[in-house]
Amino acid sequence: MAAAAAPPLHSVFVYGTLLADEVVRVLLKRVPPSSPAILHNYHRFSIKGRVYPAILPVDCKKVAGEVLLGITDQELDILDSFEDVEYERRAVEVSLVEWKRLHLEDYLVMTTEFMEEMEKPQD
Repeated sequence: MAAAAAPPLHSVFVYGTLLADEVVRVLLKRVPPSSPAILHNYHRFSIKGRVYPAILPVDCKKVAGEVLLGITDQELDILDSFEDVEYERRAVEVSLVEWKRLHLEDYLVMTTEFMEEMEKPQD
């Protein structure tokens, strides 16, 4: 007898109240692993009379958040149900903020050199 394939796990970008581990723990009964992330070409907006934000596509803007990893189908259903009626789940591409760990030190050296060059007296 062949073993059944494990159901697919999901990665979910969150940007508002679901950034709070306490909220996620109440909903999912656990806090899944996560990674800081940036969603490009979206903007976060406050909603009058609400304690949570919304995001909409806006060119040249970005939203900081995180990606919850290893989300099951059942957990995804819970997260979907928790969202407001205007919520629409969409597949998006995010940039994980591993860049900082991997490249920040070298980038700061380059940026410092750039600024030193900019601050030199012009002949």
